[in-house]
Amino acid sequence: MQILYTAEALATGDGRNGHVRTSDGRLDLDLQRPTAMGGSGDGSNPEQLFAAGYAACFHSALRRVARGRKVDLGDSAVGARVSIGPRDDGVGYQLAVELEVVLPGLDRATAQELGDAAHQVCPYSNATRGNIDVTVRVVDE
Repeated sequence: MQILYTAEALATGDGRNGHVRTSDGRLDLDLQRPTAMGGSGDGSNPEQLFAAGYAACFHSALRRVARGRKVDLGDSAVGARVSIGPRDDGVGYQLAVELEVVLPGLDRATAQELGDAAHQVCPYSNATRGNIDVTVRVVDE
């Protein structure tokens, strides 16, 4: 792999109840467990950060695929839901992702085809494929 960019971040404190900061200082957040996991919910959490990154990356891949097919996406959007829960075997936790693709003006079949194609080229999708469940679905908004 030819490296084009490397992001760096440092987590300190007690993991989910701590702090995270990128080397350039652009991201500088307190972390807290969400209330659903027994925390205060007063900070961000790793699942939110992963959802934001995946949504942005997937949207970029979607727009790239559409450009290659000469399809104008207009005001497209991608939402990501990242869920966490205990593994079925009881050893640790696992993630699941739902990607919601919003492509106004395109028929559902074409929109789903573009979403599926983006799922093949998105770096986050490639990193998670075979490791966690990822669902790509077209929604109206």
